[in-house]
Amino acid sequence: MSKKIRILWDNNAKSDLKLIFEFLKIKSLQGAKNVIADILLQSKSIQFAQQYQVDEILGEPYRRMIVRNYKIV
Repeated sequence: MSKKIRILWDNNAKSDLKLIFEFLKIKSLQGAKNVIADILLQSKSIQFAQQYQVDEILGEPYRRMIVRNYKIV
């Protein structure tokens, strides 16, 4: 049995999520909710550390995933 990956959202990441939500809700509240839900759901799908590509800017050990138009590191 593999150990479950624990995702920690730092204050900057939480702030970025809030900014994304605030920006998107101007056009559509439901759309903003959907984008945030997709980001959170995708982050919960991480099963092992090397599952995603190494971030092209930060390099190792940072991994990135793309959710809609957003890069999650």
